[in-house]
Amino acid sequence: MMKRYLLTLAAFAALGALAQSPTLTIYSGRGQSLVEPLVKQFEAETGIRVQVRYGTDAQILAALQEEGSRSPADLFWANTAGALGQASAKGLLRPLGETLLEKPIAFVPASRTWVPVTVRLRVLAYNPDRIKAEELPESLLDLPRFAREKGLVGRVGWTPTYSSFQDMVAGMIALYGEEKTREWLLAMKALAPKAYPSNPAMLDAIRAGEVDLGSTNHYYVVRFRRAGYRLGMHHFRDGDAGNLALVTGAGLLKTSKNLAAATRFLTYLLSPQAQQYFVGNIGEYPLVKGVALDPNLLPLEEALAKSPKLDFEKLPLDRALRLLRETGVL
Repeated sequence: MMKRYLLTLAAFAALGALAQSPTLTIYSGRGQSLVEPLVKQFEAETGIRVQVRYGTDAQILAALQEEGSRSPADLFWANTAGALGQASAKGLLRPLGETLLEKPIAFVPASRTWVPVTVRLRVLAYNPDRIKAEELPESLLDLPRFAREKGLVGRVGWTPTYSSFQDMVAGMIALYGEEKTREWLLAMKALAPKAYPSNPAMLDAIRAGEVDLGSTNHYYVVRFRRAGYRLGMHHFRDGDAGNLALVTGAGLLKTSKNLAAATRFLTYLLSPQAQQYFVGNIGEYPLVKGVALDPNLLPLEEALAKSPKLDFEKLPLDRALRLLRETGVL
């Protein structure tokens, strides 16, 4: 009887220890369908339990501020460098050590409070049956003129409500100033462009012949090509805002009660197997060397040279949103 009692106590103790073992809590601005398989892979490889709260970067930032010191979050995994810059500026992130920061080959922030994980480039998607690659302009600024000259009024697509488009407009303001960006938006608006709620919807319209071109993120074109669709992908000249790099990244939150697991997850995101996942499953560019690239992608160093050199933590997104509203684009 006593032996049975002791065994029961031991079983309850084991269950209690399991219940109290720490769970890594991630707040993710990255889409669940994109990254959940990688989270599951991390759990399987490490035995660390992970709970993820998904939302937009803006929703995650608002939640972190509302929760304050009560937040259960250990790590913020963001879709944009701008969101991580805001989190850093608000004092939400911990400084990171050199062991982590020396892993990415580019885009390490001045704040040193988060690590860049992958990068997407803005590109011009187009219908190669309607437009010749050699005719396309060298700068995003020349796109309205090109479209007018080619009789593409009403046949241009864009995604003004989408965050990556808004980031691109912020990049234009940082590079060219607000007045030139305003002129570009008004010239684009004069083309009677068709607005789409997402990049896949716009690319499907290009594929179907509804419109002929539109600015998008490179990995959407990659996915359509992998599915067997003919879509052109045009890079503007090096340093042009039309090639803006959109950096994803992650940082440790000051509220973290599970720093060891959170640091392990950050390290995992920069591992060869995770970086290969981002290339193979999503079509993004890796930020560590030695990862095999998709044939639809540029060589890594060439791709990184395409983007303008900006402080990606400090893109003037508020000014971009105001300008989009003032011009009636939003």
